[in-house]
Amino acid sequence: MTLATAAKRSGATAGRRPERPRDHGAWFLVLPALIPILVLSVGPLLYGIALAFTDAQSGRTQATGWIGTLNFQDLLHDTLFWDSFRIGLLWAVGVTVPQFLLALGLALLLNQNLRLRWLARALAIVPWAMPEVVVGIMWRLVYNPDAGILNETLRTLGLGDGRDWLAGLATALPAVILVGIWAGMPQTTVALLAGLQNTPHELHEAAALDGAGAWRRFRTVTWPALRPVALAITALNFIWNFNSFALVYVLTSGGPGGRTRLPMLFAYEEAFRYGQFGYAAAMGCVMVAVISVLLALYLVGRLKGGEDR
Repeated sequence: MTLATAAKRSGATAGRRPERPRDHGAWFLVLPALIPILVLSVGPLLYGIALAFTDAQSGRTQATGWIGTLNFQDLLHDTLFWDSFRIGLLWAVGVTVPQFLLALGLALLLNQNLRLRWLARALAIVPWAMPEVVVGIMWRLVYNPDAGILNETLRTLGLGDGRDWLAGLATALPAVILVGIWAGMPQTTVALLAGLQNTPHELHEAAALDGAGAWRRFRTVTWPALRPVALAITALNFIWNFNSFALVYVLTSGGPGGRTRLPMLFAYEEAFRYGQFGYAAAMGCVMVAVISVLLALYLVGRLKGGEDR
C-alpha cells in the first residue's frame, strides 16, 4: 500500500463517525426498573384514559359501553368540578408560596455557623418523616374546638373562647393551608440548604470586602446560585400540592360545604362514593393534562435558561 492510498483511505474515513457496537444486553439491565413503571404507572394511566370514554359505573348489570367524549362534555358544565379546581389552585398557591419563603428563611438560618446547628437541622426535618395521615390526625387534635391546644391557648391569653376551625366556612381552607405549609417545609428547606452549601464561600467574602451588605450579597451572590434549585423545588411543590389528597381528606374530607374539596377529593367521591368511574376518570384526565402543561412550561423555562447561560 502506497502512502497516497493510505492517505486517501484515512481522509475518507475521517469524516465519518466510528460506529459504536450495539449492546443489546443493556436492555436487560433496564428491565428491572422499567417493568414496575410500566405496570404500576403507565398501565393504570392508559387504562384510566380509556375508562374516561366509557359509561363505567359500579353495580351495573349491563356491559360497559363506549360513549366517546360525553363525560368531558358533562365536565365542562359541572360547576362543582370547576369550583373544586379553583379551590385546588388556591390551595396550591397558598401552600407553595409561603412554604418557599419560610423554607428559604429557615435554610439561610441553618446555613449560618450557629451552636447546636446539627440539632436544629434534625428538628427541621421531623415533619418530613411523618406520614400525611399522622400529620392530619395530629392537627385535628390541635384544631379540636373543645380541648385543642390552639383554642386552649387563645382562652388562656384572653383572646376569645375559641372556635371550630375546620368546620367554619371562613376558616377551614386557611386552617388546612397552614397545615400544608408546615408539612411541606422540610423538603423545601433541605433542597434550598443544599443549594446554599454549594455556593462558593469565596464569593461572599469578596462581596463583603467590596462593602456589600447582607441584602446585596443575597441578591448578587446567593440568589443567582440558588435560582435553579428554587425554580425546580417550587415547580415540584406546586404540582405535588395541587395533587394533594391524604392530608386534606383526613382533616376535613372536603368540607364544610365543599370549601376544601380539592379536585382529587372530588374525583375520589365521584368514583368511590357515587360509583361514577367513567366520569371520575375524565376528571383525572383533565388533571393529568393540566399537570402536563405545567411540566412542559417548567421544562421549556429550564431549557431556555440553559441556552441563555
